[in-house]
Amino acid sequence: MKIAVICDVLGEENNGTTIAAMNLIRYLKRQGHEVRIVCADQDKKGLDGVYVVPNLNLGKLLNGYVHHIGVTLAKADINIIKEACAGVDHVHILLPFLLGEAATKLAVDMGISITASFHMQAQNFTSYLKLNRSKFANKLVYRSVYRNVYQYVDAIHYPTEFIRSTFEQSIKKHTNGYVISNGVHDYVKPYKVEKPPEFKDKIVISSVGRYAREKSQDTLIKAVKYSKYQDKIQLILAGQGPKEKYYKKLSKGLKNPPLFKLFGRNEVIDLLNYSDLYVHPAEIELEGISCLEAIRCGKLTIVSDSKLSATKDFAVSDKCVFKNRDARDLARVIDYFIENENERKRYEQLYLESSTVNTLDACMANMEKMMLEVTNAKKRQ
Repeated sequence: MKIAVICDVLGEENNGTTIAAMNLIRYLKRQGHEVRIVCADQDKKGLDGVYVVPNLNLGKLLNGYVHHIGVTLAKADINIIKEACAGVDHVHILLPFLLGEAATKLAVDMGISITASFHMQAQNFTSYLKLNRSKFANKLVYRSVYRNVYQYVDAIHYPTEFIRSTFEQSIKKHTNGYVISNGVHDYVKPYKVEKPPEFKDKIVISSVGRYAREKSQDTLIKAVKYSKYQDKIQLILAGQGPKEKYYKKLSKGLKNPPLFKLFGRNEVIDLLNYSDLYVHPAEIELEGISCLEAIRCGKLTIVSDSKLSATKDFAVSDKCVFKNRDARDLARVIDYFIENENERKRYEQLYLESSTVNTLDACMANMEKMMLEVTNAKKRQ
């Protein structure tokens, strides 16, 4: 098939949406499909099969803010979208923003089958406006993206049942949804790796994720301050993001300064394997691939009980769950597992046995199957 993949956000593979997009694109190409990419990454101009639209100009002040939170916004140039979609069999939308919206409406007019992934919780947007606790604001976001994009598509890809249920309850409609995980690479597995020499005598607690308000790494930093074992804990926060300066300032006073670093993919799996505990403190999490990777490595994984996070469903016991954004409660859970090593090892085995998430290739095969099904159904109409 000829498939156009519409990417309002692409850029470097340092966020879940971009990683999911590139994993899908690479898989479809390996399967022999012709993939055309539409994005606003100016450095990709001239690359074969890539159609680059202009960046959206929001003015100096807002442009600076958008850059600060690590996002590049696309301007919907309809002529470029038409060129990319000419002669394609299928269009896949990654995000329901301006580019995705324009491509959806064009594909409808052209009679092309459409699928769209659901990679955005309403709170990912409203949290930057400090409205993430407003039920009205969040429902407004969901109803808006449904009205502008999702009502027109032939099928919706939901990474988790959690986000499907959240969206359908908000819009009060049933959708033609396919629940397909974004998947975990085959190389993610438990193996023996020594701690770096400087951490040899430390209790290593790791957390992987973008430094952002909704990921709640500040709760973890505060929890280490409250821990009875602060002097023995080495916190490693793998990632990057707009909250880095704030987190470093918040960390001052800890006996062992946390390590803030953007790790390479293989480095991350090494980190997970030599960690003693993994904490995923996010308040807002649509799927949480890094959490699934930690579980796949057989790590004792501690998660928030946030109603807005899918990761709470991964816990093998209530003992591995803390009250959302409650640093003292998180410290209590951390201290419990530090003090009860035998129980920690038992739960590590339970996590390893619970890791049923499909491999990346299996998940991408299901994405391909979804596209083929809706394309064939469209042709029969």
